Amino acid sequence: MPLLFFSRRFLIFSTVIPFLISIALYQLDTFDPSHLPADALLYSTTSIPPLINNQLLTGAEFIGVGLLNKPEDIAYDIDSGLIYTGCVDGWVKRVKVMESVNDSVVEDWVNTGGRPLGLAFGLHGEVIVADAYKGLLNISDDGKKTELLTDEAEGVRFNLTDAVAVVDNGVLYFTDASYKYDYSQSSFDFLEGKPHGRLMSFDPTTRTTRVLLKDLYFANGVSMSPDQTHLVFCETPIRRCSKYYIKEERVEVFIQSLPGYPDNIRYDGDGHYWIAMPTGVTTLLKLSMKYPVWRKVTAMAAKWGFNLMFAEDAGVLQVDLEGKPIALYHDRKITHLTTGIKIGEYLYCGSLLHSRILRLHFLKYPAHKSL
Repeated sequence: MPLLFFSRRFLIFSTVIPFLISIALYQLDTFDPSHLPADALLYSTTSIPPLINNQLLTGAEFIGVGLLNKPEDIAYDIDSGLIYTGCVDGWVKRVKVMESVNDSVVEDWVNTGGRPLGLAFGLHGEVIVADAYKGLLNISDDGKKTELLTDEAEGVRFNLTDAVAVVDNGVLYFTDASYKYDYSQSSFDFLEGKPHGRLMSFDPTTRTTRVLLKDLYFANGVSMSPDQTHLVFCETPIRRCSKYYIKEERVEVFIQSLPGYPDNIRYDGDGHYWIAMPTGVTTLLKLSMKYPVWRKVTAMAAKWGFNLMFAEDAGVLQVDLEGKPIALYHDRKITHLTTGIKIGEYLYCGSLLHSRILRLHFLKYPAHKSL
């Protein structure tokens, strides 16, 4: 009898009481995730391309190992042959890439004092930076001058300035991923499932900032079309990229039901866009996107330092000008690829996790027809 009593008491303390405490904490927590749009939960094979390389790490080379602290975006200056990238320590760095990655040279160029994300080149050699904390910056005079262009629109400050593109008339188009959460809290925006993102423009002549689209789901990468009539922007949690037509001020879907969650998108000058996906669609992510209760549990765990959102199978998707998938380069053993950009015969990838740039030779390690 004493043993039976002990077993029952142990059961109460080890299971029932923790369960009741968990319910109480869940009810008291104010984090309130929403249901995502129904089309965000669709999983279609239409975005799977005919050509696939599912071993991206095989043959990959690494540039600036230990010298580039989480280089999120990559911009290539064809005139100088330099790569510009923004790091988590605030540095915008310049990289001279050589045939051998070991001979590459990494230069500390400008420190924004924030977290530089998206990069683009202005019309007069300046570098435009979407800094997550600072806003939209203009770095000119070979790095000697840094100017804040804009950090708010319609009375609402940017909280996570993310990506930027430049049109031929000098107007800048950029995203604020979330007006509610900053860079350090970005996972909570993803988990909350509410549209806090905006697509905006800045005219350097009139110094005017316009909100073009609001209520976007974590507005992320943005890229200008080659004919300058529209831009393509990504919404990460709903796995969709859309076109925004500048003159008509209208939106249409470019590609949706992506095989991963899109980050930056880059046009390669050769008829293709490259969409980086930090993670593929895992079983846990499927459950999280479908059930807000699971996203709340995940957010509560994150507050205590536990990560339940396990990323895997990052990659880069190549699509044509109409959004038709061409090739996918990915690997289950890699995560947090945030940019894919084609430079010559190489694919260069930035990362939110790793302290280096990944490079893959297309001809030596091509994508093949999937079986």
